[in-house]
Amino acid sequence: MTGVNKMSFTTNMKEEITRKDINQIESLNELSSFVRFAGQIKKDKITLTMENAAVARRIYKDIKNNFGIYIKIIIRIQKRFRVKQIYILEFSEKIETILEALNIKHNGKVILPSEELLDTDEEKISYLRGAFLATGSVNDPTTGGYHLEFSSSLKKECIYISNLLKDFNIISKVIKRNNKYMTYVKTAEMISDIIKMFGATNSLFYYEDVRIYRDHKNMVNRLNNCEISNQEKVLKTGLKQLDDINYLKKYDLLGLLDESTREAIRYREYYPESSLTELADIISKETGHTIGKSGVNHYFIKVKKLVEKHKNSNKN
Repeated sequence: MTGVNKMSFTTNMKEEITRKDINQIESLNELSSFVRFAGQIKKDKITLTMENAAVARRIYKDIKNNFGIYIKIIIRIQKRFRVKQIYILEFSEKIETILEALNIKHNGKVILPSEELLDTDEEKISYLRGAFLATGSVNDPTTGGYHLEFSSSLKKECIYISNLLKDFNIISKVIKRNNKYMTYVKTAEMISDIIKMFGATNSLFYYEDVRIYRDHKNMVNRLNNCEISNQEKVLKTGLKQLDDINYLKKYDLLGLLDESTREAIRYREYYPESSLTELADIISKETGHTIGKSGVNHYFIKVKKLVEKHKNSNKN
């Protein structure tokens, strides 16, 4: 396994994403979705709140490089449940200009990204990446089911993300959870594709290592369960045949069967836990008369029919 902290897979993945170099167009698309999904937009101020220091540095750099404005940085300590640092970026310059440049507003109205802004796969990926940095999370593959999600207070934003994912053959669903909406992916292979798409190579190696291990373990368990089930069926069949044999002995009915069937009965009594296939092999080797599974089964069908016939005649 590669060196990823299992307790914070999402955090590690986001930190790895922020180390990836991007061009200015990708930077604008990333910032556009981040502000949409994580920004508190007011008429005179935009506030961005996050828990990841690496993400805060990345977004600060995106804003500074694209717009050259003053950004206020606030660091707070949150002690609820566990102690953690909260990073807040605030800026109040060129608000309308920035929102127009990020394709969040047009003529004073909030809009979805235009087709012109997200024309290429690279631009779509950078938008998805920004949304993931803002509100995305992904289960550590060791902790349970496979799950990756984006969240938003607006359903249309989540539907937009779902449609972007569809462009890369990634199937997602949109649901409402409490007062938010969520776009989520639960297929392991598709989550792996997203991690690869975001360029998080170490996270991808870790994810795939765990996935391969889990898939192998599940396969072994299924095979073991199948083997146990088959063994139980063999034992159940053998016991039922022995019950029929004992019934024939009790009522002195064995003489009504041909010698080949009585021979199969003797071998069943010698090998009560053997399958019909194993019993056929044993009889073939020890007697020199080749017989298959179906032949042995045929003999025990005779046994069963004789038992049933006798039981029915006694009823009458």
